Amino acid sequence: MLGYNVQVEQATSQGRMDITVQTEDYVYIIELKLDKTAEEALRQIKDNQYARPFQTDGRKLYLIGVNFSSETRTVEKWVIEER
Repeated sequence: MLGYNVQVEQATSQGRMDITVQTEDYVYIIELKLDKTAEEALRQIKDNQYARPFQTDGRKLYLIGVNFSSETRTVEKWVIEER
């Protein structure tokens, strides 16, 4: 209803993207980790080339790595890279 296309566990030839959110102007690729690091999540996006399908897309692309802590039950850290 808000005009966002949200997909979870979207399969690629290299793995599965946890979350993709597409709006009129932006594409967000989000990888989630538990008790690891946000940097590992971001590295997975890059290593598995999850952004490849959006390379020729005219929208702004953001890669987002998020780590959750099972101890505190909160977001421990996130990192964002703009492409």
